[in-house]
Amino acid sequence: MNIALIIILVVVVILVVAFWTTYNSLVKLDERVNEAWSDITVQLKYRADLIPNVVETVQGYAKHEKGAFEEIAKARSATMSAKTVNGAAEAERSMQSALGRLFAIAESYPELKANTNFQQLQIQLQDVEDKIQAARRFYNAGAKSLNTKIKMFPTNLINSMIGHFKPRDYFEVPDEERTKIEKAPEVKFS
Repeated sequence: MNIALIIILVVVVILVVAFWTTYNSLVKLDERVNEAWSDITVQLKYRADLIPNVVETVQGYAKHEKGAFEEIAKARSATMSAKTVNGAAEAERSMQSALGRLFAIAESYPELKANTNFQQLQIQLQDVEDKIQAARRFYNAGAKSLNTKIKMFPTNLINSMIGHFKPRDYFEVPDEERTKIEKAPEVKFS
């Protein structure tokens, strides 16, 4: 056998193995980001499912706060219908604002704050807010890994040939809103 042919075969095998491992690593990262996004949507849906219970409880005490209840309903609808990362971030901003307003209303009603059902709902909301933050961090870490891998040599060449993997948006909010969202609503039992 000709040495040149052997060298060509070795190079071809190396290129095929490199392509194969690179493609598989991109698939793995892409699926990790998909999983993380799925976790975020599950947590957002869980919180959205809790919201009607909170609203109903507060409504029993604060019937004249119709604007706050409408804002909650609108934010809940936006959360449930968000299909993209940026859409979810926008809905998250609205939801945090509406929840802040709702809990500010609740502060005005001592008998509501003492209501066991309301206290349990607050605890559940605090828990889901923590889970949303964790899911968002996991998603953003996965998006960062995938985005970095897509841009690195030689992965960028391989991806440009197949064109399948696209950079992912981070689940972020504008700086002025970040502090509000990263701080979960306080649960007070006073």
